Amino acid sequence: MVFSRDILSPASMFSSYASMMGYIMIIKPMIHTIIPRPVQNFVFSYLKSFAGSRSSTLTLTIDQLSSMYIPEELYDAAQAYLSTKISPNSVRLIMARDPAEKKVKLYLSDGEVVSDVYNGIKLEWRFSASNKNNTMAEEYGQSYQGNFQREYLELSFDKKHRDLVVNSYIPYVESEAKVVNNNRRILNMHSYSHVTQKWQSVNFEHPSTFNTMAMNDDLKRSVIEDLDRFVGRKDYYKRVGKAWKRGYLLYGPPGTGKSSLVAAMANYLKFDIYDLQLASVQGDAHLRSLLLSTKNSSILLVEDIDCSVDLPTRLQPETETTLPLGAFQVSTPLTLSGLLNCIDGLWSSCGNERIIIFTTNNKEKLDPALLRPGRMDMHIYMGHCSFEGFKTLASNYLGLSDENDDTHPLYPDIKHLIDGQVLTPAQVAEELMKDEDADAALEGLVKVLKRKRSEPEKCDDESKMKKLKEGEKIIADAEEAVADAEEAVADAEETLRELEVLSPAQVEDKEELVDSQYAHVMPALLSGPRLMAQSGFPGFYRGGRGIGPGFRGRGMGFRRM
Repeated sequence: MVFSRDILSPASMFSSYASMMGYIMIIKPMIHTIIPRPVQNFVFSYLKSFAGSRSSTLTLTIDQLSSMYIPEELYDAAQAYLSTKISPNSVRLIMARDPAEKKVKLYLSDGEVVSDVYNGIKLEWRFSASNKNNTMAEEYGQSYQGNFQREYLELSFDKKHRDLVVNSYIPYVESEAKVVNNNRRILNMHSYSHVTQKWQSVNFEHPSTFNTMAMNDDLKRSVIEDLDRFVGRKDYYKRVGKAWKRGYLLYGPPGTGKSSLVAAMANYLKFDIYDLQLASVQGDAHLRSLLLSTKNSSILLVEDIDCSVDLPTRLQPETETTLPLGAFQVSTPLTLSGLLNCIDGLWSSCGNERIIIFTTNNKEKLDPALLRPGRMDMHIYMGHCSFEGFKTLASNYLGLSDENDDTHPLYPDIKHLIDGQVLTPAQVAEELMKDEDADAALEGLVKVLKRKRSEPEKCDDESKMKKLKEGEKIIADAEEAVADAEEAVADAEETLRELEVLSPAQVEDKEELVDSQYAHVMPALLSGPRLMAQSGFPGFYRGGRGIGPGFRGRGMGFRRM
């Protein structure tokens, strides 16, 4: 039973409260004066931790921005991961479309909760957002003040699982987020712009894949296995002390699919492509700055490297360029040494998961220094279309099965005709695109293959006829030279007969006359047999006047060959 006299009156309660507050206001300044601030903080922290130790739940906070107001990668990874875990029962979500991604994305709204389970551990994610007036950032010595919306994620779980969550679950979230982002990502093709002095990008939507490539199956499988091995060897490259990069040389005739293979590799790995035109690079230092501005997990492409630019060596002198004001300044051109240092020197380690691809139609024109392992690790020859490549193209363009060699009645004929260096994949694809009807398209291809097959035989016949005509001309010229020589020799014999009846003094005068009169005969006599020997034709025997063993005059002699 409660008696009314035991209950304090409102006046008494107010008086007691006022007295207590007065004592606190007097004691508080004394505490701040007597007890140092660090001791106060320690006591308060201890009391706070003691009060919170009764809870078995640990909460980790992941802020959207780091302490330097830089986007936090872990926050973005968690957002991407949680977008796949959103419950259908969620009441409020945030919808957004990133220009660099394909689909609309859904994010948690303020206060929404997502539950997850990892190795039997129950975890809970909560998204929170709060507005507060805070200094955004300090840039170039100036601080910017404004309303800042702080967004963060809270991850709650049992304290005893902290090590497992931090060392295993968080890396798992990051790896899963990478897969999610790769599936959503739109690839970009980057090219250097002289106007903006930086890389500019456009969406890369090339449809080429390894399934659509007209390549030999073994070669295709080898390339895919090499790419998979490369992207999965981050720790291996670090352990062996090598930069995490890989070089590929694609070479072969035009129209064999080198550019399509680059696109297939980019689509397979989900890598951006940086198309580097060496002709636009102003020097070694400029090339180095361009490569340093490329992102990781990307492909650096240099097409037609054999004819894109003439790379001088270090032994060549520096060139002088005229400035607008008329002054001369020594410029360092792009050199082979500078290119090699960027793709395989110390600067090549300034980035991870890089692929470098060179393409060329003439491998033999490249400097051997570009081709050695460590720079171009894998050489891939893109040749003419084989029957396996044809089946892939027929499947792409005509919808025919590529599993059997007898899918169509014309396949055996095509298999026989296409063997060898007949048509490139581009030429085969062009023929298949002329008609959507499979029968008509394949019949047209057979006609083209037969025509291409007959062209070498026709060329061989024409070459033989050309060589025969050249030989006949050489024979006619040789016969004419021999006839001239025979006539000259006959005249010489006539002169000898005249010399037999002359006195010694007259003979001497006559010999000098012969020397001067028939000196021009020597080139004709010497050129005839040499001409026949160079042309590869045997000597000729001509009937007519006999010359005998020859004759000899002073200072010269004649003998029939």
